[in-house]
Amino acid sequence: DAATAEAIAQYRHEQGLDLPLHLQYAQFIGKALHGDLGYSYRYRSPVFPLLTERLPATITLGLSALGLAILAGVPAGTLAALRRGRRSDAVIRAFGLVGQAVPGFFLALLLIIVFAVQLRWLPTGGTGGWRHLILPSVSLGVLLMAIILRFTRSSLLDALTQDYMRTARSKGLPELVAVFRHAFRNVLIPLVTLIALQTSVIFSGAVVTETIFGWPGVGRLVVEAVQGRDFPLLQAILMFISGAVVLVNLVVDISYIFLDPRVRYR
Repeated sequence: DAATAEAIAQYRHEQGLDLPLHLQYAQFIGKALHGDLGYSYRYRSPVFPLLTERLPATITLGLSALGLAILAGVPAGTLAALRRGRRSDAVIRAFGLVGQAVPGFFLALLLIIVFAVQLRWLPTGGTGGWRHLILPSVSLGVLLMAIILRFTRSSLLDALTQDYMRTARSKGLPELVAVFRHAFRNVLIPLVTLIALQTSVIFSGAVVTETIFGWPGVGRLVVEAVQGRDFPLLQAILMFISGAVVLVNLVVDISYIFLDPRVRYR
C-alpha cells in the first residue's frame, strides 16, 4: 500500500501487466511450457521448485488415504450388499452415513484429542515416520471410505438382480463364486470411475487435513498462498490440481479396456 506510483509502474512493466490481456496470456503459456510458472511473492523464489518440493508429501498422504478407503470401503460395501436387511448391513450403512456427514476438520481434531492427547499412542502432527501418517490418512480417508462403501453396496445390489446372475445361479454356481465372477466384475467400471473422481476430494480435503496436522504438502501450501495473497503460487497449484484430475480420469478411461472386454476405443 505504501508503494509509489513509479514503483508500481515499474513492477507492472517487469511482470508484463501493461500488455494487452491476450499477450499476457500467450506470454504466461509460453513460460509455463518451459516450467516457468511465475515467482512467489511470499517465498521470493520460483514457484515450480516450491510445488515439486511439497508434492511428495501430498502424494504420500493422498495414496495412503485412498488405499485405506478402498481396502475398507469395498469389502464393507460388498458385505452389506450380501447381507442386505440384516444387522451387519444396518451397522455398515450407519457407519457410511456418519462418515459422509462428519466434517473433516471435526474428525481430525477428534482423532488428535483421543489418540494423541489422551491415549498418547500417536503424534499430534508433523512428519518423521509412518506413525505421523496414520491420523492424517484416517482423517482424509474416512469420507472417501464412506462414499466408496455406499456406492459399492448400491451397485452390487443392482447387479445381483440382473438376468446374468439368475442364469449363473441356475447353472449351479455357488453364490459367492457367482457374485465375484459375474456381479462384481460388472460393478468394477462405475466403481473405478467413482474412485477416480475422488482425486479432487483428496486435494480439497488435504487443504484442511494438512493444515490441522502440520503436514508439509500442497494443501498446506494453498493456505499459505491465500494468507499471503501469493497469486502466482496459488495459480500454479490450481493448474497442477486441475491437470492431475484430468490425467487420472484419462488413465481410468484407458483402463476400461482391461476391466471390460466389451469396451473398445476406435
